[in-house]
Amino acid sequence: MYKRQVSLQKVFCFLAIIVSAAVFFYALGLVTDLHDALKDTMPYVSNPNEDYVQGARIFYDIQPFNQQLMLAGLGLMLLSLGLFLTNTHTRRRYYIGNYISTALWVVASLAVVVWAHIRIEAFKTQFVTTVDFAGLKEYAESFGSYYTESTFWFDIHYLVFGLVIVVAAILVANIFWKLNLMKSEAALLAESEKVAPVK
Repeated sequence: MYKRQVSLQKVFCFLAIIVSAAVFFYALGLVTDLHDALKDTMPYVSNPNEDYVQGARIFYDIQPFNQQLMLAGLGLMLLSLGLFLTNTHTRRRYYIGNYISTALWVVASLAVVVWAHIRIEAFKTQFVTTVDFAGLKEYAESFGSYYTESTFWFDIHYLVFGLVIVVAAILVANIFWKLNLMKSEAALLAESEKVAPVK
């Protein structure tokens, strides 16, 4: 049982790195459609209120959050490396460092998920309610630029962050699995000492 658990905990640690990287790459793609469709409709970077299409300023409004989300993704990747630095992926028995590194990643990842979900939903609402899509379509047809009403990059966060939550739950379950195995091993050792013949 221990051999199987040790093998799987390595997979779990790699999953933490993968979903952390997914958060970072999601942040890189988040403003793709907004950039292609809206950036050219805002001629004055210093004054986002002056635009050719009403509501286009969301492209600039989302920039600070987008940068913060990229940093959050990088932070999660660094924390996931902590799982490997503490040998959480290979240890047969866990020590305090393993519990701390796991707890840090789980807490940080869930905090990022809640914070980012709230912000992304707010920006999605801003996009669908404030952008003049008729004006944007007319602009795109006139200048041959990109046009979209898609909320794909907002909606895909459910998949990305859903995977983060799943991996966080797996790491927590792995801790309890490990504790149970360590407790069972200790009980077996104690029992074997009781029945060992006295020399």
